[in-house]
Amino acid sequence: MLEYEEGRTELKSLGKFALVERLTDGFDKHQSNTLCGVGDDCAVIACHDQLLTLATTNTLVEGIDFDMSYTPLRHLGYKAVAIAISNIAAMNGTPQQVMISVAISNRYSVEALEELYAGIRLCCNRYDVDLVGGDTSTTQSGMVLTATVIGQVDKHQITYRSGAKNNDLICVSGDLGSAYSGLLVLEREKINFIANPKEQPDLDSYDYVLERFLKPEPRMDIVQFLHEKDIVPTSMIDVSNGLASEMLLICQAGHCGCNIYEEKLPIDYQTTRVCSEISKNMMPVSNALNGGSDYELLFTIAQSDYDKVKESREVHIIGHITDGDAVLVTPQNTTIELRAQGFQNNDD
Repeated sequence: MLEYEEGRTELKSLGKFALVERLTDGFDKHQSNTLCGVGDDCAVIACHDQLLTLATTNTLVEGIDFDMSYTPLRHLGYKAVAIAISNIAAMNGTPQQVMISVAISNRYSVEALEELYAGIRLCCNRYDVDLVGGDTSTTQSGMVLTATVIGQVDKHQITYRSGAKNNDLICVSGDLGSAYSGLLVLEREKINFIANPKEQPDLDSYDYVLERFLKPEPRMDIVQFLHEKDIVPTSMIDVSNGLASEMLLICQAGHCGCNIYEEKLPIDYQTTRVCSEISKNMMPVSNALNGGSDYELLFTIAQSDYDKVKESREVHIIGHITDGDAVLVTPQNTTIELRAQGFQNNDD
Protein backbone atom coordinates (compact mmCIF):
# COMPACT_ATOMS: atom_id res chain seq x y z
CA MET A 1 0.00 0.00 0.00
CA LEU A 2 1.25 3.46 -0.86
CA GLU A 3 2.00 5.73 2.07
CA TYR A 4 -0.78 8.17 1.22
CA GLU A 5 -3.34 5.33 1.23
CA GLU A 6 -2.91 4.84 5.00
CA GLY A 7 -5.72 6.51 6.92
CA ARG A 8 -7.54 7.02 3.63
CA THR A 9 -10.25 9.72 3.53
CA GLU A 10 -12.89 9.35 0.86
CA LEU A 11 -13.49 12.43 -1.31
CA LYS A 12 -17.24 12.22 -0.87
CA SER A 13 -16.86 12.52 2.89
CA LEU A 14 -15.69 16.11 2.57
CA GLY A 15 -17.64 17.68 -0.26
CA LYS A 16 -16.26 20.20 -2.72
CA PHE A 17 -15.69 23.26 -0.54
CA ALA A 18 -14.20 21.38 2.42
CA LEU A 19 -11.87 19.54 0.02
CA VAL A 20 -10.61 22.78 -1.54
CA GLU A 21 -10.06 24.29 1.91
CA ARG A 22 -8.10 21.22 3.05
CA LEU A 23 -5.94 21.07 -0.07
CA THR A 24 -5.07 24.77 -0.12
CA ASP A 25 -4.53 25.25 3.61
CA GLY A 26 -0.99 26.30 4.45
CA PHE A 27 -0.08 27.89 1.11
CA ASP A 28 1.98 31.03 1.72
CA LYS A 29 1.41 34.25 -0.19
CA HIS A 30 4.63 35.26 -1.94
CA GLN A 31 3.47 38.21 -4.03
CA SER A 32 2.43 41.51 -2.45
CA ASN A 33 -0.07 42.21 -5.24
CA THR A 34 -2.07 39.05 -4.50
CA LEU A 35 -4.98 40.53 -2.57
CA CYS A 36 -7.30 37.51 -2.55
CA GLY A 37 -6.48 33.95 -3.51
CA VAL A 38 -8.52 30.82 -2.85
CA GLY A 39 -11.84 31.29 -1.09
CA ASP A 40 -13.91 33.63 -3.24
CA ASP A 41 -15.42 33.63 -6.73
CA CYS A 42 -12.23 35.13 -8.22
CA ALA A 43 -8.63 35.76 -7.38
CA VAL A 44 -7.98 39.47 -6.91
CA ILE A 45 -4.67 40.97 -8.02
CA ALA A 46 -3.57 44.59 -7.64
CA CYS A 47 -2.54 46.09 -10.97
CA HIS A 48 -3.23 49.85 -10.79
CA ASP A 49 -3.98 52.53 -8.22
CA GLN A 50 -7.72 52.38 -8.99
CA LEU A 51 -8.16 49.04 -10.80
CA LEU A 52 -7.92 45.43 -9.67
CA THR A 53 -7.49 42.37 -11.89
CA LEU A 54 -9.91 39.47 -11.42
CA ALA A 55 -9.10 35.90 -12.50
CA THR A 56 -11.29 32.81 -12.38
CA THR A 57 -11.46 29.36 -13.94
CA ASN A 58 -14.17 26.73 -14.44
CA THR A 59 -13.90 23.16 -15.69
CA LEU A 60 -16.70 21.10 -17.25
CA VAL A 61 -16.23 17.33 -17.46
CA GLU A 62 -18.26 15.11 -19.76
CA GLY A 63 -20.37 12.65 -17.83
CA ILE A 64 -20.19 14.80 -14.70
CA ASP A 65 -21.10 18.35 -15.70
CA PHE A 66 -22.68 17.69 -19.08
CA ASP A 67 -24.26 14.83 -21.01
CA MET A 68 -23.66 14.86 -24.76
CA SER A 69 -26.86 12.93 -25.41
CA TYR A 70 -28.79 16.19 -24.91
CA THR A 71 -26.17 18.96 -24.87
CA PRO A 72 -25.60 20.80 -28.19
CA LEU A 73 -21.90 21.53 -28.66
CA ARG A 74 -22.60 25.18 -29.46
CA HIS A 75 -24.53 25.54 -26.20
CA LEU A 76 -21.71 23.83 -24.31
CA GLY A 77 -19.11 26.27 -25.63
CA TYR A 78 -21.34 29.21 -24.75
CA LYS A 79 -22.01 27.84 -21.27
CA ALA A 80 -18.34 27.27 -20.48
CA VAL A 81 -17.55 30.95 -21.01
CA ALA A 82 -20.79 32.21 -19.47
CA ILE A 83 -20.38 30.49 -16.12
CA ALA A 84 -16.80 31.74 -15.80
CA ILE A 85 -17.99 35.27 -16.57
CA SER A 86 -20.58 34.79 -13.83
CA ASN A 87 -17.75 34.59 -11.29
CA ILE A 88 -16.47 37.96 -12.50
CA ALA A 89 -19.97 39.37 -12.09
CA ALA A 90 -20.05 38.02 -8.52
CA MET A 91 -17.09 40.27 -7.70
CA ASN A 92 -18.92 43.29 -9.19
CA GLY A 93 -16.42 43.35 -12.06
CA THR A 94 -16.29 43.35 -15.85
CA PRO A 95 -14.89 40.44 -17.93
CA GLN A 96 -12.24 41.22 -20.56
CA GLN A 97 -10.33 38.14 -21.74
CA VAL A 98 -10.84 34.37 -21.80
CA MET A 99 -8.54 31.39 -22.31
CA ILE A 100 -9.98 28.02 -23.34
CA SER A 101 -8.38 24.66 -22.66
CA VAL A 102 -9.94 21.49 -24.00
CA ALA A 103 -8.97 17.83 -23.73
CA ILE A 104 -10.76 15.66 -26.29
CA SER A 105 -10.94 12.05 -27.38
CA ASN A 106 -10.90 10.84 -30.99
CA ARG A 107 -14.66 10.46 -30.76
CA TYR A 108 -14.88 14.14 -31.68
CA SER A 109 -14.24 15.44 -35.19
CA VAL A 110 -12.77 18.76 -36.30
CA GLU A 111 -16.26 19.85 -37.31
CA ALA A 112 -17.55 19.08 -33.81
CA LEU A 113 -14.86 21.27 -32.26
CA GLU A 114 -15.68 24.04 -34.70
CA GLU A 115 -19.26 23.90 -33.44
CA LEU A 116 -18.00 24.06 -29.84
CA TYR A 117 -15.89 27.12 -30.62
CA ALA A 118 -18.79 28.74 -32.46
CA GLY A 119 -20.61 28.79 -29.12
CA ILE A 120 -17.52 30.17 -27.38
CA ARG A 121 -17.36 32.94 -29.99
CA LEU A 122 -21.04 33.80 -29.52
CA CYS A 123 -20.57 34.29 -25.79
CA CYS A 124 -17.37 36.29 -26.29
CA ASN A 125 -19.14 38.59 -28.74
CA ARG A 126 -22.15 39.05 -26.48
CA TYR A 127 -20.08 40.09 -23.47
CA ASP A 128 -17.20 41.85 -25.28
CA VAL A 129 -14.62 39.30 -24.16
CA ASP A 130 -11.45 38.51 -26.16
CA LEU A 131 -10.22 34.95 -26.66
CA VAL A 132 -6.49 35.26 -25.93
CA GLY A 133 -5.19 31.70 -25.61
CA GLY A 134 -5.56 28.32 -23.97
CA ASP A 135 -4.45 24.76 -24.58
CA THR A 136 -5.56 21.67 -26.48
CA SER A 137 -4.83 18.12 -25.39
CA THR A 138 -6.15 14.60 -25.76
CA THR A 139 -7.94 12.26 -23.40
CA GLN A 140 -8.83 8.60 -23.70
CA SER A 141 -12.55 9.29 -23.50
CA GLY A 142 -14.99 12.16 -23.53
CA MET A 143 -14.16 15.84 -23.19
CA VAL A 144 -12.84 18.17 -20.51
CA LEU A 145 -13.44 21.89 -21.13
CA THR A 146 -11.91 24.69 -19.05
CA ALA A 147 -12.53 28.43 -19.35
CA THR A 148 -10.32 30.95 -17.58
CA VAL A 149 -11.67 34.50 -17.57
CA ILE A 150 -9.79 37.66 -16.63
CA GLY A 151 -11.56 40.89 -15.73
CA GLN A 152 -11.26 44.18 -13.93
CA VAL A 153 -13.02 46.04 -11.14
CA ASP A 154 -12.57 49.43 -9.55
CA LYS A 155 -11.06 48.99 -6.09
CA HIS A 156 -13.95 50.97 -4.58
CA GLN A 157 -16.50 48.59 -6.14
CA ILE A 158 -14.85 45.23 -5.43
CA THR A 159 -17.29 42.93 -3.62
CA TYR A 160 -16.26 39.80 -1.73
CA ARG A 161 -18.27 36.98 -0.18
CA SER A 162 -17.35 38.43 3.19
CA GLY A 163 -18.69 41.76 4.42
CA ALA A 164 -22.37 41.08 5.18
CA LYS A 165 -23.44 42.93 8.32
CA ASN A 166 -26.32 42.52 10.74
CA ASN A 167 -29.61 43.84 9.29
CA ASP A 168 -28.29 44.02 5.71
CA LEU A 169 -30.93 43.12 3.15
CA ILE A 170 -30.47 39.87 1.21
CA CYS A 171 -31.18 40.17 -2.53
CA VAL A 172 -31.19 37.74 -5.42
CA SER A 173 -31.58 38.36 -9.14
CA GLY A 174 -33.93 36.59 -11.54
CA ASP A 175 -35.55 33.37 -10.36
CA LEU A 176 -34.31 30.21 -8.69
CA GLY A 177 -34.61 26.49 -9.40
CA SER A 178 -35.35 26.78 -13.11
CA ALA A 179 -32.00 25.42 -14.33
CA TYR A 180 -32.37 22.28 -12.23
CA SER A 181 -35.92 21.92 -13.51
CA GLY A 182 -34.54 22.00 -17.04
CA LEU A 183 -32.11 19.23 -16.15
CA LEU A 184 -34.96 17.16 -14.71
CA VAL A 185 -36.90 17.47 -17.97
CA LEU A 186 -33.86 16.43 -20.04
CA GLU A 187 -33.12 13.45 -17.82
CA ARG A 188 -36.77 12.35 -17.93
CA GLU A 189 -36.89 12.50 -21.72
CA LYS A 190 -33.55 10.69 -21.99
CA ILE A 191 -34.91 7.80 -19.92
CA ASN A 192 -38.06 7.70 -22.04
CA PHE A 193 -36.03 7.73 -25.26
CA ILE A 194 -33.79 4.86 -24.09
CA ALA A 195 -36.91 2.85 -23.26
CA ASN A 196 -38.54 3.67 -26.62
CA PRO A 197 -36.11 5.07 -29.25
CA LYS A 198 -38.93 5.54 -31.75
CA GLU A 199 -40.62 8.08 -29.48
CA GLN A 200 -39.43 11.68 -29.91
CA PRO A 201 -38.58 13.68 -26.76
CA ASP A 202 -41.40 15.90 -25.51
CA LEU A 203 -39.70 19.27 -25.02
CA ASP A 204 -42.51 21.55 -26.12
CA SER A 205 -43.41 24.31 -23.66
CA TYR A 206 -40.23 23.81 -21.64
CA ASP A 207 -38.13 26.37 -23.53
CA TYR A 208 -37.39 28.59 -20.55
CA VAL A 209 -36.12 25.96 -18.10
CA LEU A 210 -34.18 24.15 -20.84
CA GLU A 211 -32.36 27.31 -21.85
CA ARG A 212 -31.63 28.12 -18.23
CA PHE A 213 -29.76 24.83 -17.90
CA LEU A 214 -28.20 24.46 -21.34
CA LYS A 215 -27.35 28.11 -22.05
CA PRO A 216 -27.23 30.18 -18.86
CA GLU A 217 -26.51 33.90 -18.97
CA PRO A 218 -24.20 35.66 -16.50
CA ARG A 219 -26.01 38.54 -14.84
CA MET A 220 -23.83 41.35 -16.13
CA ASP A 221 -27.02 43.39 -16.45
CA ILE A 222 -27.34 43.30 -12.66
CA VAL A 223 -23.74 44.48 -12.27
CA GLN A 224 -24.55 47.37 -14.60
CA PHE A 225 -27.70 48.11 -12.58
CA LEU A 226 -25.69 48.22 -9.34
CA HIS A 227 -23.16 50.58 -10.89
CA GLU A 228 -25.86 52.86 -12.27
CA LYS A 229 -27.62 53.00 -8.89
CA ASP A 230 -24.31 53.60 -7.09
CA ILE A 231 -24.79 50.48 -4.98
CA VAL A 232 -21.78 48.55 -3.73
CA PRO A 233 -23.07 45.30 -2.19
CA THR A 234 -21.63 44.38 1.18
CA SER A 235 -21.22 40.80 -0.07
CA MET A 236 -21.98 38.87 -3.24
CA ILE A 237 -21.74 35.39 -4.79
CA ASP A 238 -23.23 33.67 -7.82
CA VAL A 239 -25.73 30.86 -7.37
CA SER A 240 -24.01 27.86 -8.91
CA ASN A 241 -24.62 25.26 -6.19
CA GLY A 242 -28.04 26.30 -4.91
CA LEU A 243 -29.26 29.24 -2.83
CA ALA A 244 -28.79 27.47 0.52
CA SER A 245 -25.18 26.54 -0.20
CA GLU A 246 -24.26 30.03 -1.42
CA MET A 247 -26.05 31.76 1.47
CA LEU A 248 -24.15 29.63 3.95
CA LEU A 249 -20.86 30.63 2.29
CA ILE A 250 -21.78 34.31 2.72
CA CYS A 251 -22.70 33.68 6.36
CA GLN A 252 -19.50 31.73 6.99
CA ALA A 253 -17.34 34.42 5.39
CA GLY A 254 -19.17 37.23 7.24
CA HIS A 255 -19.47 35.41 10.59
CA CYS A 256 -23.21 36.03 10.62
CA GLY A 257 -26.59 34.36 10.20
CA CYS A 258 -29.63 35.05 8.06
CA ASN A 259 -33.39 34.87 7.78
CA ILE A 260 -34.54 33.79 4.31
CA TYR A 261 -38.31 34.05 3.81
CA GLU A 262 -39.76 31.15 1.82
CA GLU A 263 -42.63 33.21 0.43
CA LYS A 264 -40.16 35.76 -0.97
CA LEU A 265 -38.21 33.25 -3.09
CA PRO A 266 -38.63 34.05 -6.81
CA ILE A 267 -39.76 30.88 -8.60
CA ASP A 268 -40.91 30.73 -12.23
CA TYR A 269 -44.19 28.98 -13.06
CA GLN A 270 -42.37 26.48 -15.32
CA THR A 271 -40.27 25.39 -12.33
CA THR A 272 -43.44 24.79 -10.33
CA ARG A 273 -44.97 22.88 -13.24
CA VAL A 274 -41.94 20.61 -13.69
CA CYS A 275 -41.87 19.79 -9.98
CA SER A 276 -45.51 18.73 -10.05
CA GLU A 277 -44.91 16.58 -13.14
CA ILE A 278 -41.81 14.82 -11.79
CA SER A 279 -43.20 13.98 -8.36
CA LYS A 280 -46.11 15.03 -6.18
CA ASN A 281 -43.60 15.24 -3.31
CA MET A 282 -41.17 17.54 -5.11
CA MET A 283 -41.48 21.10 -3.84
CA PRO A 284 -40.39 24.09 -5.96
CA VAL A 285 -38.76 25.66 -2.90
CA SER A 286 -36.43 22.64 -2.72
CA ASN A 287 -35.32 23.28 -6.32
CA ALA A 288 -34.74 26.93 -5.45
CA LEU A 289 -32.67 26.15 -2.37
CA ASN A 290 -30.66 23.19 -3.63
CA GLY A 291 -30.96 22.89 -7.42
CA GLY A 292 -27.95 24.93 -8.49
CA SER A 293 -26.72 26.08 -11.92
CA ASP A 294 -28.97 29.17 -11.96
CA TYR A 295 -26.00 31.59 -12.04
CA GLU A 296 -28.07 34.34 -10.52
CA LEU A 297 -26.40 36.86 -8.21
CA LEU A 298 -27.01 36.61 -4.47
CA PHE A 299 -25.93 39.73 -2.61
CA THR A 300 -26.45 41.83 0.49
CA ILE A 301 -26.95 45.57 0.65
CA ALA A 302 -27.22 48.17 3.39
CA GLN A 303 -30.78 49.08 4.36
CA SER A 304 -30.04 52.62 3.18
CA ASP A 305 -29.98 51.25 -0.39
CA TYR A 306 -33.49 49.81 -0.17
CA ASP A 307 -35.13 52.62 -2.15
CA LYS A 308 -32.67 52.04 -5.01
CA VAL A 309 -33.75 48.42 -5.55
CA LYS A 310 -37.37 48.25 -4.40
CA GLU A 311 -38.83 48.97 -7.85
CA SER A 312 -36.55 46.61 -9.77
CA ARG A 313 -38.28 43.67 -11.44
CA GLU A 314 -35.02 41.69 -11.57
CA VAL A 315 -33.83 42.16 -7.98
CA HIS A 316 -35.80 40.47 -5.20
CA ILE A 317 -35.35 41.08 -1.47
CA ILE A 318 -35.66 37.66 0.16
CA GLY A 319 -34.46 38.23 3.72
CA HIS A 320 -31.95 39.92 5.98
CA ILE A 321 -28.69 39.24 7.79
CA THR A 322 -28.85 38.40 11.52
CA ASP A 323 -26.43 37.65 14.33
CA GLY A 324 -28.06 34.23 14.83
CA ASP A 325 -28.33 31.05 12.78
CA ALA A 326 -28.91 30.72 9.04
CA VAL A 327 -32.57 29.76 8.69
CA LEU A 328 -35.47 29.58 6.27
CA VAL A 329 -38.64 31.18 7.62
CA THR A 330 -41.82 29.45 6.42
CA PRO A 331 -45.16 31.20 5.78
CA GLN A 332 -46.28 29.71 9.12
CA ASN A 333 -43.40 31.63 10.78
CA THR A 334 -41.50 28.50 11.73
CA THR A 335 -37.76 28.30 11.08
CA ILE A 336 -35.80 25.57 9.31
CA GLU A 337 -32.02 25.41 9.46
CA LEU A 338 -30.40 26.07 6.09
CA ARG A 339 -28.28 23.15 4.91
CA ALA A 340 -25.98 22.90 1.92
CA GLN A 341 -27.66 20.05 0.06
CA GLY A 342 -26.75 21.12 -3.47
CA PHE A 343 -24.57 19.01 -5.74
CA GLN A 344 -21.12 19.37 -4.17
CA ASN A 345 -19.13 18.46 -7.30
CA ASN A 346 -20.84 21.00 -9.51
CA ASP A 347 -19.03 23.83 -11.26
CA ASP A 348 -18.18 26.73 -8.99
